[in-house]
Amino acid sequence: MGFADQRFNVNLSILFTELPLLERPAAAAAAGFNAVELWWPWVDSPSPERSELDALKKAIEDAGVRLTGLNFYAGQLPGPDRGALSIPGEESERFRANIDVAAEFAGSLGCTALNALYGNRVEGVDPAEQDALALENLVLAARAADRIGAILLVETLNERESPRYPLVSATAGVAVVDKVNAATGLGNTRFLMDLYHLSMNGEDLPRAIADHADRTGHVQIADNPGRGAPGTGSLPLEELLDQLAEAGYAGWVGLEYKPGDRPSAEAFDWLPADARAAR
Repeated sequence: MGFADQRFNVNLSILFTELPLLERPAAAAAAGFNAVELWWPWVDSPSPERSELDALKKAIEDAGVRLTGLNFYAGQLPGPDRGALSIPGEESERFRANIDVAAEFAGSLGCTALNALYGNRVEGVDPAEQDALALENLVLAARAADRIGAILLVETLNERESPRYPLVSATAGVAVVDKVNAATGLGNTRFLMDLYHLSMNGEDLPRAIADHADRTGHVQIADNPGRGAPGTGSLPLEELLDQLAEAGYAGWVGLEYKPGDRPSAEAFDWLPADARAAR
């Protein structure tokens, strides 16, 4: 198999960030891709003005690319503040205010996956209280995703870069997935398997694939060390993606890596031009 047989999309929140947001979909298309994903672009606003939402929708449609994944509001990304839904008070309220806004926007573009970052542990708050709040909010998010025919994704990060984030193993992420599915009965919550984050946590990646491919709804890649393009580090990403395919995973693979000291358009030399547009 190999890279040429995968379905890739480009994360426009980490690639093409040298360009204004509204120019990034067209830049991805010019690089040969026809599918993109995004973190929530408005880090200070879970409910931006309708004109801003419409402008981004138009930019995606005009570029002729498909939006395949969108994060719910998750605070400041990139940065130490990861997620909002398990944080009592204002951040959790922001997440709830964003649920229908994000789902409506995603649905208007045929997006089939919404990602909900769990949220950091808060000093002085019982972790059990945060977990209960997280489950409440994830249930709301799963129901909103179901209304637009999408799945809800739960993501594992890595402890080195996000030391207060509680989901730093594949097992922990999948456990939350199972809890949400049990609570909703919808079965539309899935694991987001980010091979970079799992490798930073020191996980046995072939074992994680074997154990969790059946509950994986999306995959993201970057090489390690450095979070660069495939081939800039030591991860056998082509081999790992083959293993995922052999385990039955046939979904999207998000390119969520840093371009390095070069324009983003030059950071895809590892992938043949005729393999960039998903079939």
